[in-house]
Amino acid sequence: MKLKLTLIFLGLFPFLGMDAQKPIIISDDTLQIGKSVLPGMSVTIPEVDYEKVLKIWIRDLQSGTKSKVVTENGEMSIFGAKIKSISPNQINVYSKLVRLDSMLQLFASFETKKDQYIERTSGEPEYAKAQEFLKEFAKNQYIDVAKGQADAEEKKLRDLQKELSSLENEKSRMQKGIQSDNSTIATEKENIVLMNNELNTVNAALIEQNNLLANMEEGPAKKEQAVQIRDLEKRKKKAQNAIESSQKKINKSDSDINQATGDIPRNERMQEKVREQIIQQEAVYQRFADKLKKIKSY
Repeated sequence: MKLKLTLIFLGLFPFLGMDAQKPIIISDDTLQIGKSVLPGMSVTIPEVDYEKVLKIWIRDLQSGTKSKVVTENGEMSIFGAKIKSISPNQINVYSKLVRLDSMLQLFASFETKKDQYIERTSGEPEYAKAQEFLKEFAKNQYIDVAKGQADAEEKKLRDLQKELSSLENEKSRMQKGIQSDNSTIATEKENIVLMNNELNTVNAALIEQNNLLANMEEGPAKKEQAVQIRDLEKRKKKAQNAIESSQKKINKSDSDINQATGDIPRNERMQEKVREQIIQQEAVYQRFADKLKKIKSY
């Protein structure tokens, strides 16, 4: 497959790593089909998957016609293809897709009439259209790859941003939890003071009422006194239970505050780490977004 003329479509030709866009190169070329060597052209398609591109190429050739692509030893041919961007008439297309290092090369020969092929030397108007057809095919395949790469890097960035948001929300919840726990502690301490006052009052009343009961004669009055004492004992028990409950709430709030106080610095360190990762990933995503933009401009 002899090279005759080469056109390179690219915004820049960087050699900065795997994420840099590569050129799409269209060349005047020849294509061997069986024992025949046909005039035609070729185009490089960087970074793409062979099977996927082959499937799309065959689909495009068969679009709008009942004709089918026939493949033999990797050599494809279709008779009566309808490619309106090249010619309003049906044409025969011979092609071959070849694997190269990190790219594919598509060879194609377009036959408009028997033994009449689209080529530069013939001066046919379809020549520029055929070149554009191949270039657009290659460009679209490369765009799909670059878009997939950019989308994957954007997803990584969004995932990191979601992780940061989750950490920020977690810190906010912990801070609000500390405020709530401090409020609970203050409220329960006030309740303990009130219940201790209640307990002191009830204890004093119990001493007084028990002394009265001890000096009373049997009868309805003594029974009534006993009922009053039982009511006081219930009040005492209620106050004791309230104090115990408040103390448990205070202990739990203290424990939660200690836990959150220790967790917040760890959360902040994690936030800082994720922020650094976001900055790095933003740069990575931007490189792939720029790559996609430049390929679209080919």
